[in-house]
This record gives sequence, structure tokens and C-alpha cells, in this order.
Amino acid sequence: MPEEILQTHKLLDRCERSLAERFTVHKLHEAADKQALIRDISPRIRAIAGGNVDAALMDKLPRLELIANFGVGYDSIDTKAARERKIRVTNTPNVLNDAMAEITIGLMVALARRIPQADQFVRQGKWLKGSFPLLSELNGKTVGILGLGRIGKEVAARAQAMKMRVVYHGRNRQPNEPFIYYDNLADMARDADWLVLIAPGGKSTEKIVNRDVLTALGPEGFLVNVGRGTLVDEPVLVEMLQSGGIAGAALDVFEKEPTVPEALFALDNVVLSPHQGSATHQTRNKMGDLVVANLDAHFAGEPLLSAVV
Repeated sequence: MPEEILQTHKLLDRCERSLAERFTVHKLHEAADKQALIRDISPRIRAIAGGNVDAALMDKLPRLELIANFGVGYDSIDTKAARERKIRVTNTPNVLNDAMAEITIGLMVALARRIPQADQFVRQGKWLKGSFPLLSELNGKTVGILGLGRIGKEVAARAQAMKMRVVYHGRNRQPNEPFIYYDNLADMARDADWLVLIAPGGKSTEKIVNRDVLTALGPEGFLVNVGRGTLVDEPVLVEMLQSGGIAGAALDVFEKEPTVPEALFALDNVVLSPHQGSATHQTRNKMGDLVVANLDAHFAGEPLLSAVV
């Protein structure tokens, strides 16, 4: 008999087909009575495909051994609780690095040159009445990266190709990287023209970009967030965008998605994106494949491909 697993949210069709070929899949997100489903299957579930797993759910699955998360970020999983219960956790790193780096640079160009606004300028016939305003370029500017991990390094490489100077802040200096390291985020923001956020979410990074950091970035500085909405003190960001405290922001993530502060809709100095950083066919299929591969490895007694716990 195939192993039984619990799927906690919708996954790509290709991933779901692969799971169905290998396992008996119980879809928690489709259950009319979720608690009844958990009670029925709990003695047989050794693995979960997906995220949104807290300690309470773990405790209802006494044989749970693995949570195969879909995504590089795993802040929707209580990893401390998993570690205490000796439950392994995997994520899907590396396969989304290029997609994330591409959208980061794309958002920077879109913000610097106001590409969405320029599109509307043409569509609304405003070009007939005068020229679009002069704006700025990326070349020659300094970009400060918060989170020089796998994705951050890909962004850095592309920023250098755009003739930008790269600096970074993180928990530790990386001695093998050629970029200047700042141990204080506000100091880096002060010295940067662009502040790019690619750090993970969680309590340790919640509102790490606060009023002090945004004030240091200043009225000529731009913010790009492709990490997590919780990295930024969102009300303060809105206030400073409205007042000119910073020059602009390009945001792919928000604190309470899919809810976006309505005040941002009226601002010309923002570019808004619906958390689509890794949302390409190529990347999402690779992410799904890695979820399946980690499950296969676990049940075969082989090393996990991308364990985080």
C-alpha cells in the first residue's frame, strides 16, 4: 500500500499529479471538516506536503516524521516545535534564485524609470500634451542588500552587471565575498541609494526596517522588498512615501497579504507586485519537483535533499 501523506494547501497541478502517483494524498485545505479528517488519518500520516504547520497540528499527527515545505521561506512552519518533536523539515532553495533575482532587478528598473506610470502616461493620451519627466538610472548607484544568501548573491551579480556598487548587511560577515559588509543596517541604508530586502521572515527580522533605517535611507533613497512584508514597519513606510521621507518603493510582499495598504494605490513613487517573485512556470515546477524528491528520499531512507531541520 502507498504511504499516506497530508497536503496542507493547493500545490501546482504537476506537483499534485506526482504526489498522487506515489502516495495516498489527503487534502486538508479541501476538507469540509478539517478536524474530522485529521482525527481519521492521524495514525497513518508520516509526512506533510506544504506549509502552514504549527505545533498543534504536529501534536495531532503522532507519527509525523517530515514536513516538505513548498517554498524557500519556511516561516509558516514552527521549526522549533518540529525540532523538539524530531520532525524533519525541508524547503525548496536554489531552484528559485534566478527568478527572484530577475524580478528584483526588474522592480528596480521599473521604479527608477517609472515604467508602469509611463505605460499609463501613453495609454491615457498624456504624451500628446507633453513629455514624461526625466528620472534616474541604476548605473553608478550603491545598492545595499539585506540578506546576502543564495538569492542575494544572484541579485548582487546582476546589480554589478548594471554597473552598481554592492554592499550588504546580515547576521555575519562573509569573508569570501568581495562586497563591503555593514554590521549596522541603518549605517548601510545611510550610505546606499537602494536598499534591497531579501531576508527571511520571522521574529528575528520583524520590522527590522524601521523608522530609523528608512530615515537613514533618506529622501533620495529607494526601497525594494522581495523578502517578507514583515521585514518592514509598513505604516511608517507608507507615511514616509507620502511625505517624501524616501524617494520610492517597489514592493512584491506585504505584511497582511493579499491586503495592501490602500494609501499606496494613490502614490506615483511606488511599484506594486502581487508576491510573484518566483511565480514562473519553470521555477514553480522545479519547486514542486523538489518537494516530491524530498518525500521520495525520506520514505526510501535516503538523505534529504534540502533539509532545514
